[in-house]
Parts: sequence; C-alpha cells; structure tokens
Amino acid sequence: VQLVESGGGLVQAGGSLRLSCVAPGINFDDYAIGWFRQAPGKDHDRVSCIASNRGITYYSNSVKGRFTISADTAKNTVYLQMNDLKPEDTAVYYCAAADGVSSRVDDPGWCILVAGTGDWGQGTRVTVTS
Repeated sequence: VQLVESGGGLVQAGGSLRLSCVAPGINFDDYAIGWFRQAPGKDHDRVSCIASNRGITYYSNSVKGRFTISADTAKNTVYLQMNDLKPEDTAVYYCAAADGVSSRVDDPGWCILVAGTGDWGQGTRVTVTS
C-alpha cells in the first residue's frame, strides 16, 4: 500500500494545519488508518487513528480536543485537522494503514496495531513556532 502525506508546514502557535493522507486502492471497510509523529530525538508517538467503517476514532491525550481525524472514502483520503497548534506538536507526521485492524477496534491498543502492522507513508513535517 502506497500512502502519500501532505499539508505540513510552518505555523505559529495557536494556528491550524490540515494534513492529508491519500491511500489509493484501500478498502476502508477493511483498513484502519492512523497518524503518528516523531519529534526530533524522540520515538514515534500515536496521534490519532480511525476505523471509518466502524465510526471509531482514537486520539492521544496530548491532542484530544485540538485535532480531528476524518476520512473521505470517495477520495481514499484521511485528514488530520490540527487546531491550536503548540510548539510541542513539532514533528514529522506519518500516516499508516493496516489491513484487518478495523475489525479489532475493541482492543484498547488497536491504534498501536495500525502502527505495528501497517504500511507507512514518507511523512510530512510540521513546525510550530512560539
């Protein structure tokens, strides 16, 4: 699965960005898709995941209330709307898509499964200045 992220950039604290992840050929009934990020010198962190066929989303505590994940199945695209950005949101953001995980959303760690079993895009950089 080839994933292409876009939408990153440089923004001031309090600003907004919308990231896009195009996933051609994916059947959203089977796949769960997530956004993950890696800040300089740190490990990858979960940000948000979506199993659109189940209408289920996950958000990390650090972004809950500020970020919104959504899917446009007609466009095979998942979006991450990021509002009220903070300098600590600075990172390379990646999307990942995992086949079969959408049927496992009853597992509390299902978003981790997306990261662990899915295909990843090349990332898009987000820089938030104070």
